[in-house]
Amino acid sequence: LAAELGIALGLTNAYLKRCVRKGLVKVRSAPANRYAYYLTPKGFAEKSQLTARYLSGSFSFYRRARDQCDALLATGADKGFRRIALYGVGDLAEVAVLCAMRHQLEVVGVADDRANIDSFLNLVVVRDLKALPAIDGALLTDSVRPQQSFELLAKQIDPARILVPDLLHVTRDSGAPGRAGS
Repeated sequence: LAAELGIALGLTNAYLKRCVRKGLVKVRSAPANRYAYYLTPKGFAEKSQLTARYLSGSFSFYRRARDQCDALLATGADKGFRRIALYGVGDLAEVAVLCAMRHQLEVVGVADDRANIDSFLNLVVVRDLKALPAIDGALLTDSVRPQQSFELLAKQIDPARILVPDLLHVTRDSGAPGRAGS
């Protein structure tokens, strides 16, 4: 379990003991100094609640991301953007690709300086935006480190041509267009 979670064995044991004390998990001895852990009915109910909260949060993120990406891409299309790049591989990039289909925008690829893949949703993935064909603008889709990615991207293209969803909480110069709430 510690290896699966990527945490120390001692921390894993502490969490398991806490779950046992709370009545979420039951422990039984197994042969050869081993233990078997079982979810109790209370633990199963807690797991169900956590799953429901996770799914609710995921659906909420998707709706907000879809609404904001759609609004930004519509704004970009109104400004004459026809070819855009995404900056950042992940869930937000998936949403953006779907939204781009609703507008007359071609997503030419995805730039991500940390990416270790060559393609994403049949789009080329590059480490540097300059490796992509010419673009009219870019949509920031890095939800892991959005501020840092925005700053890297702003060194490569005019910040006014960078579309930034509000849900990323990126700070840019005041008055610059391109945020979903602007």
